[in-house]
Amino acid sequence: MPHQSIRTLLDAQRAAFAAEGPVTAAVRRERLQRVIDLLVEHNDALCAAMDEDFGGRPPVFSMMNDILGSLASLKHARDHLEAWMAPEPRPSFAPFDAFGATAWVQYQPKGVVGIIGTWNAPLYTLLSPLASVLAAGNRAVLKPSEIAPRTGAVLAAAVADFFDPAVLAVVTGDAAVAAEFSAQPWAHLVFTGSTGVGKAVMAAAAANLVPLTLELGGKSPVLIGRSADIGNAAERIIVGKSGNGGQLCVSPDVVWLPHEQLEAFIRAARACHEGMFPDATDVVAVVNERHYQRIAGYLDDARARGARIETAGTADGRRMALHLVIDPPADSLIATNEIFGPALVINTFTQIGEALDAVNAGPNPLALYYFGSDAAEQQQVLERTLSGGVSINDVTMHPALADAPFGGVGASGMGHYHGREGFLAFSHARSVYQAGGHDPRREWGMLPPYGDQLRAMMRAAVTP
Repeated sequence: MPHQSIRTLLDAQRAAFAAEGPVTAAVRRERLQRVIDLLVEHNDALCAAMDEDFGGRPPVFSMMNDILGSLASLKHARDHLEAWMAPEPRPSFAPFDAFGATAWVQYQPKGVVGIIGTWNAPLYTLLSPLASVLAAGNRAVLKPSEIAPRTGAVLAAAVADFFDPAVLAVVTGDAAVAAEFSAQPWAHLVFTGSTGVGKAVMAAAAANLVPLTLELGGKSPVLIGRSADIGNAAERIIVGKSGNGGQLCVSPDVVWLPHEQLEAFIRAARACHEGMFPDATDVVAVVNERHYQRIAGYLDDARARGARIETAGTADGRRMALHLVIDPPADSLIATNEIFGPALVINTFTQIGEALDAVNAGPNPLALYYFGSDAAEQQQVLERTLSGGVSINDVTMHPALADAPFGGVGASGMGHYHGREGFLAFSHARSVYQAGGHDPRREWGMLPPYGDQLRAMMRAAVTP
């Protein structure tokens, strides 16, 4: 669909939304089920398209990450939306509560929601937020990433087979289309991608006062305490880092560990990676040549500035080996930019407070990870840092919680999806007050003309 048609599509969905009236639980459930059925029917074609878009992404990984991840969000929303929709009683206030006044919060759909996905999880970043959007009773238009065009085309065809475009539609196209998409007067706009592009999306949305959910990223840190099992920590970190070739918004970016555990960590990390990937067959390729050259440039800069670099595994074109970059200069490219690829910065410390200070000196990350069995130290890490989410003694796991909010904070994003919090994000929480059968204000002297008795009553109510 050409970008000139985006507004026409939006207007058609808005008109259909207005004509529909209240969106029942049965309708919401049926729409979610149709997305589920779409994924079940087209999962092989979608996985093949993702493999082609990446130039090497094992279909089993796409099945696990994008198909099953999306299905988990969709099924959880389908099975819980009725409870989420229920009006929420709230206390009224004195003296009117004594005369029968009541209050509640009613959760209403906002209207038509735009969702812009990203290339690294080209289905999940569209369909996981869509679960919350449809559960809240909205309609939606999806914009897949132009970097994964084959996946976008297969998804667009599948959605067209399963849905009236007045309920759910897909718009494909390049960055100009995405910019036009961001500028529309959506009831809500979701964007997943880089912080830089997120700023542009936010600026475009501001022109129409469109509320936003931004899922960005950042240099998600791993803090390894002295109480951690270094072999287990290394294995879990490398398992998480190797997922999607390091091209995940919650991928660990920098590891902080005690200096005396450095060599043991490197040995364990290499053994884990080479055990999982005896060759490059199951390695997810860097998505395109531009991103490959970007990562190579980070490594060249670190190497030229004297950083030690250890590698694990074999390379095959854009299926890169894993690179461990040890204590690079603080102002090096790899230390200051989100890596988004198969490289990991390793920094050492004497006391964990050094790592906490360094983490807090930068933007708030989307994810933070802690390894250790010291409960006091764990609490110190949780209380002294701020991140979108946390996994303890593992990495990249908390985003899989279907009934807990997923989102960033500060530079790593705003808003949530998943679970009840996702439903709330795409609903308007409408306060409703219902008066009782009797209004005592006139007989109590609470209406003009004001008298001394009321003044005394009001003054008596002013208490600490």
